[in-house]
Amino acid sequence: MAPSQTDTEQPAQTRTPTRGAESANSAPRTSAATAAKTTSSVSQAASAATAGVPRSIQRAPESAPRTAVVGAGVVGLLTAWQLRLAGHAVTILDPAPGSEASHAAAGMLAPIGEVQYGQQQLWDLMTAARAEYPPLFQTLAAATAEPTGYRDTPSYLVAADPGDKDAVADLVSVQQAQGMTVEPLTGSRLRRAEPALAPGLAKAWEVPSDHQVNPRQLIRCVNAALTAELDPSSFATPGPRASWLHSAVTAIETTDDDAGSPQVTITTGEGPHTFDSVVISPGLGYTEIRGIPQEHPVPLRPVHGDVIRLRVREEQLAPGEGHLISATIRARVAGRPVYLVPRAPEDPLEPRGLVIGASSREDGLAGTHTGSVQELLEDAAAVLPAVRESELVEITTRARPGTPDDRPYLGEVSPGVVVSTGYHRHGILLAPLAARLAAALVTGTQLSQNDTEYLEAMRLGR
Repeated sequence: MAPSQTDTEQPAQTRTPTRGAESANSAPRTSAATAAKTTSSVSQAASAATAGVPRSIQRAPESAPRTAVVGAGVVGLLTAWQLRLAGHAVTILDPAPGSEASHAAAGMLAPIGEVQYGQQQLWDLMTAARAEYPPLFQTLAAATAEPTGYRDTPSYLVAADPGDKDAVADLVSVQQAQGMTVEPLTGSRLRRAEPALAPGLAKAWEVPSDHQVNPRQLIRCVNAALTAELDPSSFATPGPRASWLHSAVTAIETTDDDAGSPQVTITTGEGPHTFDSVVISPGLGYTEIRGIPQEHPVPLRPVHGDVIRLRVREEQLAPGEGHLISATIRARVAGRPVYLVPRAPEDPLEPRGLVIGASSREDGLAGTHTGSVQELLEDAAAVLPAVRESELVEITTRARPGTPDDRPYLGEVSPGVVVSTGYHRHGILLAPLAARLAAALVTGTQLSQNDTEYLEAMRLGR
């Protein structure tokens, strides 16, 4: 099983290296020492995300329903949190929590920036999910002092040259026609806001409501909330602290207990485990599990993305500056999308970090694609020249679970059995909505008309 949930990224597009587009002197070079440091950084970051997570099942009160969540990406973890709030005794099963697509994700909460033509139902889902984040952050803040990693800085849509300007302007007109707030920026205003950007960029627009969260820090925060002792004055009827099984799931089946009551049996390398209900949220790993996933197949495909993490050096900053840029930059360069997401100077995991991405590949290469990395760095430097002087910290490649129409699959396939997968590049953005709806299906909570429509847009078998 390979659990994975995903990030909000640019439209699916295969990057292919462009020979001769840049001089040989502009190509990035990484020494063996840097490569070793990068590999070490990945391991350290994955360990940090799961630090302090208990590794055994705790005995729950007899009155608490026992619910399993298979898959510990951001979607699975937030689902477990919602179930704990509803009074369930939650066990999370994942061999390496938070280490798949959620670990690579940049964390853009950008329903406007993610708009594509002809995807009205997905736009509705993204917009609704974005509205779920403030109440989510409130509950997490009441449970733990661990920061969420959220930043309310805006996003800028940037066109590098006149050809890019026309393409971005066409998309902006669609966004504005939907009532979305996208404001044009004059060149002088853009330079005042972000003086480190390259001069001569063709055009820019501001999206004030498209913010960001650091998924790695969010995972750390949710883990802390799942295992915290919750204050009864803030949480009326929570379940016990969550438990963990760090083992791959090989089968999920519905069975009957000795009294003839239905139960869910989950088989791992450690043997079978029984629960009252289950949420199956393992990303691409869904297709590798026997039993219920085979009885309810969904068309998933791996969409690989290469994400670069840099660190801005103090020598690059003027006195009083905390970063090269303050806003997320979503740019189009020579027809290719690239994003640059700045982390806060005080970010616990990526201080003064800069996340660069937008590659989307379906070429079958599970490892990092050299041409994609080269293009990402070249395009990022075309927008922000100081990228060339920054420290290369990490290059991460992960596979996201793609679906035919880019919408995820979420629904109850039998009483107490919920499937939640296929979040593609929108997993971080969609996570709080997906988590609340999955928990509502497990608990039998009455759904609003809007929630019913959201589930219809994500139903299996559509």
